[in-house]
Amino acid sequence: MTTQPTDGPYARLLTRPWPRAAAAVAAGALPALTFPTPSLWWLAYAALVPWLSLIRTAPGARRAALDGWLGGGGFLLAVHHWLLPSLHVFILVLAALLGLLWAPWGVLVQRLLGGSPGPARAGLALLAVPSGWLMVELARSWEYLGGPWGLFGASQWQVAPALKLASVGGIWLVTFLLVALNTAISTVIWASRARITGLVGLVACAAVVTGVWMRAPSPRPAGTVRIALVQPGVVDGTGSVQRRFEREEALTRGLAGQRVDLVVWGESGVGGDLTEHPDLRDRLTALSRAVGADLLVNVDARRSDRPGIFKSSVLVGPGGPTGDRYDKMRLVPFGEYVPARSLLGWATSVGKAAGEDRMRGDHQVVMRLPATPSAPEGLRVGPLVCFESAFPDMSRQLARDGAQVIVAQSSTSTFQNGWAPRQHASLAALRAAETWRPVVHSTLTGVSTVADPRGRAVGPPLGTGRSTAVVRDVPLAGGTSPYVRYGDWVVLAAVAVVAGTCAAGGVAAVRRRVRKPGPERP
Repeated sequence: MTTQPTDGPYARLLTRPWPRAAAAVAAGALPALTFPTPSLWWLAYAALVPWLSLIRTAPGARRAALDGWLGGGGFLLAVHHWLLPSLHVFILVLAALLGLLWAPWGVLVQRLLGGSPGPARAGLALLAVPSGWLMVELARSWEYLGGPWGLFGASQWQVAPALKLASVGGIWLVTFLLVALNTAISTVIWASRARITGLVGLVACAAVVTGVWMRAPSPRPAGTVRIALVQPGVVDGTGSVQRRFEREEALTRGLAGQRVDLVVWGESGVGGDLTEHPDLRDRLTALSRAVGADLLVNVDARRSDRPGIFKSSVLVGPGGPTGDRYDKMRLVPFGEYVPARSLLGWATSVGKAAGEDRMRGDHQVVMRLPATPSAPEGLRVGPLVCFESAFPDMSRQLARDGAQVIVAQSSTSTFQNGWAPRQHASLAALRAAETWRPVVHSTLTGVSTVADPRGRAVGPPLGTGRSTAVVRDVPLAGGTSPYVRYGDWVVLAAVAVVAGTCAAGGVAAVRRRVRKPGPERP
């Protein structure tokens, strides 16, 4: 199938390689405005339409793949632009490499929406185009490709119907419906022979959202616990590790008498192994006694019992470290390790890539706290560290393992003035809605926040300008969300749709070749 842009000065301009390439990058970058800080969440309902409209005019598969690639690179660069001070020019390389994941999606869009599709082809597009997008997001969610930061559905973190959808099908269902909605709008605009199909698609998206909102189960209230978040704020310069600890110590001491069940520090709040540094251990133990609650701290240091540097969530009680420890499993590429260091190690010379790779943990942990009046059987806490809160499967597994509260310890101080702190904090609402478990997102420098089991904010967030400790009454919930129970069923359905579409396309190509008349014999 070949298609050409309609007549007009703008359409003719898009037939030229460089203007079209620039248009693809800009169209791909547009959805980034739906995420915090801009948080134009409503724009997501049509943000993909310009990109889809461009790809459908591609004269062939090669151009469509290029439009997909350039748009994907533009999207990743826009969503991750705050990495520029750390990675410098290397962020362009990463965007170009990962943008390739959208090249097959571009071909799929051109095949299904190009030209003047009829009702059957447009109807298939309503399923296959969002399914293909999910395959891209699934591929780039692999931790070694950067992880699932900026999944399209995450733009809806503050929209109640979207959070209800997440409880049923995870972030994947939200993304699927957003892309389907954009595809339906594109069909109504451009497919004159299939406008009715596009309108049916719009109605179907609305019907799914309404049905889930009205019929899907909700979490069952199960009491509250009091959890304190300690956010020391920015501490720079010589001796910053020690001075940060002292500030956290002072803020924590101020919680005495407030009847808290747990105190949570941010990522890398402790800079020395507690076995190698008994002074740190003793000070934390004394703090726990003074406050009357366990402390969940995060140690970023070489371990005394294993080689290498670990980032570890460690529980400290009135009698010292309890033995509960979680070593971070999924590390930030380039920030905490350099993938294929022998090949990409040069990234350390052009940015702030890790000079030494952190070591990984090998299993998730659910910690049980001592019994308190608000949690007579002992509160069960599931820790995550840093961008692990972006991975739906990790919080889901903690909920399956019995965690009543999910705690994410983070630090985005390197990107203090960018979009990163708010983007990261917004993930708490999504993970909470998916699992029906409250999420406590505690950071060193903001934004710290708490989300209840429905994904709603508990108290105001602590912005990047705050240095304080606050106590939140965190609602607990009983029951198991459909997403925790049934898992990634949306992804599996999308795989089936894409596989079926490719198989049908292959069969059709074979049939055309068989039917093609051969050369006449003399």
